[in-house]
Amino acid sequence: MKLAIMQPYLFPYIGYFQLVAAVDKFVFYDDVNFIKNGWINRNRLFLAGDVRYITVPLSGASSFLKINEVGVQPGDIWRRKIIESMRQSYSKAPYFNNIKTLVSEILFLEENKIANLAKASIVAVCNYLDLDTQFVFTSTTYENKYLNSAARIIDICRQEKADSYFNLSGGKELYDESLFKSNGIDLYFMESQLKKYQQFSEEFQPGLSIIDVLMFNDINAVREMVIANNINHENT
Repeated sequence: MKLAIMQPYLFPYIGYFQLVAAVDKFVFYDDVNFIKNGWINRNRLFLAGDVRYITVPLSGASSFLKINEVGVQPGDIWRRKIIESMRQSYSKAPYFNNIKTLVSEILFLEENKIANLAKASIVAVCNYLDLDTQFVFTSTTYENKYLNSAARIIDICRQEKADSYFNLSGGKELYDESLFKSNGIDLYFMESQLKKYQQFSEEFQPGLSIIDVLMFNDINAVREMVIANNINHENT
């Protein structure tokens, strides 16, 4: 059993999906403190000739709240604004119609919590790419909020009977390989592969939202970018 745990992000970059595709079960870490100006409610696209953010406005967002407690601003004005910005900048992209539909279906969901909306954006992309990873929320499954940091990760791995834990390379400073090893878990860090593809930007802009990747590449091409066999991963 291969396991990964990450906060739910809004239409995240392709490296997030490479992590999803590398494991059997992916856990959304949704009952930790919300971080402002992160990736939970926003991401980057190439809009109006530059890299800009699309942002889901929130209601009462605070670092004192858990991610699953933070609400989405009601109303459709911001939803229509995001879709219109995409239309203006991506309407000539080869897969615009399909991806506009996918994004619209997520943004117009009747979800009042950002954790659910972000999760829905990730699951929708995985379904589009025919990825079969299982998903679960920490807030509804493990009953171990009293544990912190690595101890909680290891407990989740134990409950899931996972013998391998995968994280993106940015987490190398957070976890001790020997601690995981002593609990019978192999710890791996993945280096995301940001393959170049055709964009409207003259200079390639890596790490944009998966929306940008999907606008310019067919399903098979994106799957090839995402599948775990194409990713370099190694122990600490």
